[in-house]
Amino acid sequence: MASDIRHLQDVAAWVARVEAARTRIYSVAKVTPVSEFSMPHQPGTTLLVKREDLQTTGSFKVRGATNKVLSLTAEQASRRVITSSTGNHGLAVAAAARYRGIEAEVFVSQHVSEKKLDRMREYGARIRFAGDNPLQAELAARAEAEASGRTYISPYNDVEVVAGQGTIAAELLEQTAELDAVYVSVGGGGLISGIGCYLKQFSPKTEVVGCWPRSSRVMYECLQAGRIIEFPEEPTLSESTAGGVEPGSITFQLCQRVIDRRIVVSEEEILQAMRWARQLGWHLEGAAGVALAAAIRDAERITATAVIACGANTSPEVEKRLR
Repeated sequence: MASDIRHLQDVAAWVARVEAARTRIYSVAKVTPVSEFSMPHQPGTTLLVKREDLQTTGSFKVRGATNKVLSLTAEQASRRVITSSTGNHGLAVAAAARYRGIEAEVFVSQHVSEKKLDRMREYGARIRFAGDNPLQAELAARAEAEASGRTYISPYNDVEVVAGQGTIAAELLEQTAELDAVYVSVGGGGLISGIGCYLKQFSPKTEVVGCWPRSSRVMYECLQAGRIIEFPEEPTLSESTAGGVEPGSITFQLCQRVIDRRIVVSEEEILQAMRWARQLGWHLEGAAGVALAAAIRDAERITATAVIACGANTSPEVEKRLR
């Protein structure tokens, strides 16, 4: 891992990884459209929204997971794969593994909804419960992978996963004119790292804005501290960004490099953004609502701006709050 990150300090190396990912992922993932979102209470102001909520598994995660699974050697694939997830990543790994014809096991904490667990099982994944929070499940999965000889597929701490997420930026630049800013929700940092590295090469004037829910902002606090730390979390509508940052994660250094500005939003702002999206018939999950809420707050400075609507997979608990 250390040699990978030293090599990939060169932005061009990341670009090469992203381009390689584009040759692999569309057997499972798909190119998603860009839609317009008229800003509430701001007539004539429009956001561009990259619709990963319309992705194959309902989330951008299928990009990174597919890139990782399809980059494995035949020998690695024969040993099967293991991962940990709050839902979307596990679903993505299960979908990619089924495509390749290998078995996937997903470690989850007690807080993952039954709806998401059922979807993972539908794709053929085996589920194992471990720990009371996502970071505990992640560390347990890594330990099991090492003991069993299986490949662990991190939700964010993996160069091929990050490169797969970077394909969003490549598509976005082909689908839009010049962009002044892109708003991206941040959990473990894989999404914004992949997007940001690609934009720094091909659209360096584009401001990369990291967005967090106030109730769950571990990477934000890590960046504030200048090192990876533990930070207490509270329940949030943004279930997909919940969880700590693994010690030594490559995404910490990448986030330091690519994030130009940081915004923290409240649960009320997230909920309102999701409700406005529902009025358009868009079923955005809480993590997508985070980035949208941040852009709405920035309405007065909006020009050519894109929001990454990272997914659509809401739990029944979140659905109840949207009514």
